[in-house]
Amino acid sequence: MDWMAWTAPTAIFFVTIATLLVVFTTLAIRYPETPRVGVLRIETTRGDRLFITLLGSAFISLGWLALFGAPLWGALIACLVYAFAVFRWV
Repeated sequence: MDWMAWTAPTAIFFVTIATLLVVFTTLAIRYPETPRVGVLRIETTRGDRLFITLLGSAFISLGWLALFGAPLWGALIACLVYAFAVFRWV
């Protein structure tokens, strides 16, 4: 597998995504929820909000790279604030 740079940050990223999927699947099985309507006026569940958060965080990170370049610590903080907002109000 010489075509891909498997660095520690890459491994952490994929492990984090896998862990999130396992945790949210376990939560959905143990504590089923009914969809709720937030500021977007669409019904969302925890999984929907996780998807919206991951997608938005990718765009925040890409925008940060385009505007400021590396390092991405500022983008990480912005993504955490965004995730909190999505899970709270969407």
